[in-house]
Amino acid sequence: MNILLLTQVVPYPPDSGPKIKTYHLLQHLASHHHVTLVTFTRNAQEEQDADALRSICAAVHTVTLQRSRVHDVIGLGRSVLSGRPWIIERDDNKKMRQVLADIIQQAKDAGEPFDLVHADQLNMAQFAEPLALPRLLDQHNAVWTVFKRLALSERSPLRLLWEREWRLLKRYEGQICQDFEAITTVSEEDRQALIEAIGAPREMTVIPIAVDAEAEQPIPRVPNSRGIISLATMMWPPNIDGVIWFAREIYPLIKQQIDGTHFFVVGQRPVAEVRALPEDDATIEVTGYVPNPTPYIANSACLIVPLRSGGGMRVKILEALARDIPIVSTTIGCEGIDLTPGEHLLVADTPPEFAAAVVRLIQDPALGVQIAAAGRQRLLELYDWRTVCPTMDAVYEQMTGKQAKPQHVEGAVTT
Repeated sequence: MNILLLTQVVPYPPDSGPKIKTYHLLQHLASHHHVTLVTFTRNAQEEQDADALRSICAAVHTVTLQRSRVHDVIGLGRSVLSGRPWIIERDDNKKMRQVLADIIQQAKDAGEPFDLVHADQLNMAQFAEPLALPRLLDQHNAVWTVFKRLALSERSPLRLLWEREWRLLKRYEGQICQDFEAITTVSEEDRQALIEAIGAPREMTVIPIAVDAEAEQPIPRVPNSRGIISLATMMWPPNIDGVIWFAREIYPLIKQQIDGTHFFVVGQRPVAEVRALPEDDATIEVTGYVPNPTPYIANSACLIVPLRSGGGMRVKILEALARDIPIVSTTIGCEGIDLTPGEHLLVADTPPEFAAAVVRLIQDPALGVQIAAAGRQRLLELYDWRTVCPTMDAVYEQMTGKQAKPQHVEGAVTT
């Protein structure tokens, strides 16, 4: 089939949750379909990253997206006037709409019209919505629930903005999910949240996020290591909230019981509040982006996922399972992943319980080895992209009545 794929971020390199999900799906799609990728870019590096995908896509088109506080404020003003959610107004883009119109017309003129448009994440739905094509919305999470949880955990005046945003998103997301011909979600929890937003039942296909379980091999860890690691993009509000909560309310409890601990905050684009954490505690290291986190993982007893808000599936957990790292997560953090607490990871939701779980893994390395091994086996069974991604072909076939056929491609881009 001839597929038009719209993404908010360039899905390469696969170094963050959304990019990992979309990159592995793109790998599969490119081997069965002609895929034209249209994606936003924010800088010269992302333009280069997009170029790397030309070897597996039929075509790649980029549109510049500007992000700044000024644009955020402008987007908020437009939201107030339109009644649409702020994050949708923020990313609306006339150039993207024109590029899509031109690409679709060129495909028609060449006698190779697109069979469907695949919008990756809610922010891209607005560009697919008016197109005269079968439309699929690939939901990485139920976005309205992310902002509702942010509002519930926020204690500053920012809570009013999040409160307004989740209510607008619930209405907008429900309408989009009602109108599009097909919807995919990454978890049953998200599917139920989207049905709540719609206010009526509708068919949706659950396709979990998957990783490359063959490429991600176990990382040997230093014996009796006392490090604790967070691996997350540090500009996403739920990740920021979780790391700050851990650093201020949980980590001090761990230090009271364990000498020589270190907390590694590894992830790109840390905001000022996160970068300031080492000023109050020299045992906290904020690295920013690192191309290879292996040394930090090797010196850590566990990976933490202290999320109090968010949605979808946490790719950081899937990657930790692949790398054989024991995990301590909140219930929200491991939501949507078929794991058993106590067998595949440890789960805790209060500061004393979370601290106790981390201390347990530091003091009992054998337990960490046991849990990590069970977790990796679970990943191999359920969350490798080669097993998961073919489900999307069935969704395409149902939308169009056409069957997918293997295509010759050069192969996956080397990461």
